[in-house]
Parts: sequence; C-alpha cells; structure tokens
Amino acid sequence: MEEKKRELKDMKKTRNEEKDEAFSDVPPIMTSGSDTENTQSEEEDDDFETEKSNDNGTDGEAETWCPSMEGFLRYLVDSKLVFNTIERIVDESYDDSYAYFRKTGLERSACLSKDLEWFSQRDLVVPEPSNPGVSYVTYLEELAEKNAPLFLAHFYNIYFSHIAGGQVIARKVSEQLLEGRELEFYKWEGDVQESLKGVRQKLNMLGEVDD
Repeated sequence: MEEKKRELKDMKKTRNEEKDEAFSDVPPIMTSGSDTENTQSEEEDDDFETEKSNDNGTDGEAETWCPSMEGFLRYLVDSKLVFNTIERIVDESYDDSYAYFRKTGLERSACLSKDLEWFSQRDLVVPEPSNPGVSYVTYLEELAEKNAPLFLAHFYNIYFSHIAGGQVIARKVSEQLLEGRELEFYKWEGDVQESLKGVRQKLNMLGEVDD
C-alpha cells in the first residue's frame, strides 16, 4: 500500500522521464517541458528551421526554433495515438480504480480526429505514428495490466503536460502555420483547470484508500 502511494506522488517525475524517451525525436518546440525553449539539439532537426536574429546591433545571434507543418503533424498523430490508448484503457478496463477516470472532460482523442481530418482535407499528408509513439503506447498498455497506480501517474501527467504547455504551442503554431486557426486539440468545454483538479483529487483519494 505504501508503495502505491509513493508511485502516485512521483507521477510528474515518471511522466517526464518517459515522455523524453518516447518523444525524443519530436521537435523541441512541440514538447511541453520547461527547458525546451532553451535547449538546442546538437544535430540539426530536419523538421525545423533555425532563425537567427541580430537585434540591437550586437554581435550575438539569438536562435529561435520555428515549427514545420511536417513536424507538427507528426506530433498530432503521436498525440492522438497516446490519448486514444489511455482513454480506451480507462473505458474498457475492469479495474475499479480506472472507473473514476472516465468522462473527465479532459478527453482529447475525438478532438484530434477532427483536427487531423481538417488537415487531410487540405491535401496535407498525415503520417503514420512514429516508432517512439508506438513504443510508448505499448508500454502504457503493459503498465495498465501490471501496475494501476503507475499507469494513472502517466494518465494524469499526459493531460497535465498538454494543458500546461498546450496554449504556448497553440499560439506559436496558429501564428506561424495555420493563419490564426485554433485547433480543436486546444479547446475544452467548461473550466479545464477544474476538470484537471477533479482528476487530481480522485488520484489523491485512491492513494489515501490504499494507504
């Protein structure tokens, strides 16, 4: 029981570590980690262009990551795969603890389906899920069978990461790639922070019950 409680408390650390591994080839601007804007890959990423500006007449060069349509579509496809997987698991599982996390108001898979359909109607090539994305959902499926508290730690942090960093990503992509269009992926009905708080409270409740 104590072990389950510790796993729930470590949810943020666990999700961040697995996200770094699973989406290691996703362009930095498309991830929600706090250090991504200050980190530059040692190798040039084909999905991004680096813009260099020389403001104020100084010799220093400021480098800014700019999203590409190809890289963003790859991010959306992998995200859809992940959200489809975690939402299917909680909907279909016979584990009582998963039942608390159905219809939370945070669900994203239907929104992503609409967005990807919108892109495909504009003759843009929607890619297949990447190998890291497939590997991560396979890990989640195995985890859901073996360790419910750890799976729920990932479940929470997948949504938390999207909500916490999603608006920054949405603004940049909308401005640079979509001519101001707002995607369904970044829209919620009602107060999304309250929905997230509700999920967190249920996780805390389960931790107290198992203690």
